[in-house]
Amino acid sequence: MAKKHKPSLSVAQQEIMEIIWEHDEITVTEVQQELADQGKELARNTVQTLIVRMKEKGWLVHRSVGRTFFYRAAQARKESFGNDVKQLLDTAFQGSAEKMVNSLLENYTLKKGEADRIRAMLDQADKNRKKRK
Repeated sequence: MAKKHKPSLSVAQQEIMEIIWEHDEITVTEVQQELADQGKELARNTVQTLIVRMKEKGWLVHRSVGRTFFYRAAQARKESFGNDVKQLLDTAFQGSAEKMVNSLLENYTLKKGEADRIRAMLDQADKNRKKRK
């Protein structure tokens, strides 16, 4: 059975998710402070509402100590991105990695060194594939 994809995050929720992925656990107040350090002043209630909605969407889990809630990611960043890429591949490119890469290369200018790093990743993936055979 395929994994159910979590609902997408708003831009503000994605920013919060990035902060949460950087920490093992974090409180609403700590997230608010991290956002403020990035120049994004949000009221504590706003941050709390965003976090509660993220929890409802399945992105976060929490534990409580007294009246304090400690939030953490329900899924590691790498796993989450992998699921997002798989969904994008399946829905936008009919499951074809070749079509996805071709679209990327046609619509995006690679930064210096990116092509070399991508070639190295492809070479490593090919070696790994051959080892599994």
